Amino acid sequence: MAWELNSDRPIYAQILEKLQVRIVCGVYPPGEWLPSVRDLAAEASVNPNTMQRAFSELERSGLVITQRNMGRVVTQDTQMIEAAKHKMAVTQTESFFTNMRQLGFSDSEIVSLVNSHTNDTNNANHAVVSNER
Repeated sequence: MAWELNSDRPIYAQILEKLQVRIVCGVYPPGEWLPSVRDLAAEASVNPNTMQRAFSELERSGLVITQRNMGRVVTQDTQMIEAAKHKMAVTQTESFFTNMRQLGFSDSEIVSLVNSHTNDTNNANHAVVSNER
């Protein structure tokens, strides 16, 4: 199944982000071999050169290590993976706050909305668990 990629940003950048998410979320755990460029390019329905560019960026960041003639492996440096995860979370948070401020919300209103949503989600999850018993 092809990956959902938008034409509003460079494809390699979107692929890079998707691979980073797979790494920080454990889909590709530390020390695991990654699928080949060709296999992932076919999965994403992109040119192998585009996938190669994303892999090159992953290597540059240190999240992926190339083993000569053997392929690529996710780094075993869990602190590096956690740092990448934290950086991605900060980026998402900053984007969220920027978008909410553009809608006219103050920081305190945004925090209140997030807390309300979190409480609603927790209550809904608790109700589901209670009904399953």
